[in-house]
Amino acid sequence: MSGLDEQTRRAIEWDCARLINLYMQLNDAGDWNGVADLFTEDGALYRPTIPDKAIAGREAIREGFKARPATAVTRHVVSNIVVEAESETEASATSIMLLFRGQATEDGSLPAHHSADPLVGFFKDRLRKTANGWRFVERRGGLDFAP
Repeated sequence: MSGLDEQTRRAIEWDCARLINLYMQLNDAGDWNGVADLFTEDGALYRPTIPDKAIAGREAIREGFKARPATAVTRHVVSNIVVEAESETEASATSIMLLFRGQATEDGSLPAHHSADPLVGFFKDRLRKTANGWRFVERRGGLDFAP
């Protein structure tokens, strides 16, 4: 138990759950600068499809996302978010994600259907409160079913 009062604990849980949801929204929007800015300067990302390889550092995360092909449209659904407030500045969280992917169309409209079975996976996060709010120290993803 963290020893935090209930109001502080709930505020931390809310802010961290919002961060997790914002990550998914910015990812789907292709806002790679926004996604990278959700990490601490020395943050690490382990993508669900490559769970054993860290992308270390905010700038490496930014460049890793920018290097991805712009041909895919994604929609992430995140649920079952559980945040554990460990102190006023440290927290951990788990969440489940469902990822739908499709090919971008030339006219910018949404694809008629997704291009593959959805991916079902999870994230285990370590979070820290910074001068700019809560940020990911580590975002470790994995898949629950083989693609």
